Amino acid sequence: MLNDTAKDTASARELFQSLDGMEGLPAQTLAPRPHGVRALTRAVYPGVLAAATVAVAASWLSQRYGAPVMLFALLIGMAFHFLHEEGRCVAGIEFSSKPILRVGVALLGARITASEIAGLGLEPIAVVVAAIVSTMLVGVFAARALGLGAPFGILSSGSTAICGAAAALAIAAVLPRTRDSERDTVLTVVTVTALSTVAMIVYPAIAVALGFDHVRAGVFLGGAIHDVAQVVGAGYTVSPQTGDTATYVKLLRVALLLPVVLFVSFFVARTAGPAAKTAPRPGVPLFLIGFAALVVVNSLGWLTAPVTGAISDVSRWCLVTAIAALGMKTSFRDLAAVGWRPIALIVVETLWIGALVLCAATFLL
Repeated sequence: MLNDTAKDTASARELFQSLDGMEGLPAQTLAPRPHGVRALTRAVYPGVLAAATVAVAASWLSQRYGAPVMLFALLIGMAFHFLHEEGRCVAGIEFSSKPILRVGVALLGARITASEIAGLGLEPIAVVVAAIVSTMLVGVFAARALGLGAPFGILSSGSTAICGAAAALAIAAVLPRTRDSERDTVLTVVTVTALSTVAMIVYPAIAVALGFDHVRAGVFLGGAIHDVAQVVGAGYTVSPQTGDTATYVKLLRVALLLPVVLFVSFFVARTAGPAAKTAPRPGVPLFLIGFAALVVVNSLGWLTAPVTGAISDVSRWCLVTAIAALGMKTSFRDLAAVGWRPIALIVVETLWIGALVLCAATFLL
């Protein structure tokens, strides 16, 4: 039994290295995959089942208490960190945090259409693009100043500027992997989700106090709050019209996930060092191709509302399961060891994008 378990785990780890190569990542060594779907299923199902169970529990708690589902999934997953230390769940937890994650990110494309984005007009689009670009630049420079390194700055600022947890997962998938990659991703998701929840409560009050109309309030909330769910909650707290505008602005930010992750992927490939230059040049990650294809298909009207809703539900479950797996791969001790600087960086990024979008909504729109 122990020998079978070891073989299953080793085979699954080999598969993940092969998948990295397929996704355009510079894998160190590409090993052959397990022979057949049956072998893969046998290797990964215990860990996938564990991560999915945590995702179900997190979803129930989120609905019951009205708190972010991603935060629940992370915290519960971290309580089961021992499952990733050894045993039959290791392979499935790895599978959940990589291929299942990429499927979830790819399916996000079904939520976006070109007509919705174009309907916003040029000014909100310019504000959102400027906010994302400037926030990422601030994040990278501030991360270097704090001694955290550019990769963490890209990860945290991309998550803050685009769409919270989903952006963190997508960007982490194309950044160079290090010993602390999973820990940094979990820390980013936890902090960004917490700040997004605070913004959901505070930002609508600011919009009302400043006397914003529906369009300005929607641009402010959709352009400054990190996670989609919190944007929807904040927008419809003010009014239905504000909620609609905030949702469209937020979807514009989600749409910009594709060019940002593509840029990060190629930037990493060009700056990976002499060893990487001798390796084959990585291509476009497959999950980004899937994301772009779904945006095009949905924009052409080929997806009905029920199909779009079903795809969005599958995407959500994939992302929550992946977050639960990332939690299982991270211990509370590892998070406690990072200190105050990463959290301070994300707070600075949050304040930057919030202030920038607020000023734009006040003086430019």
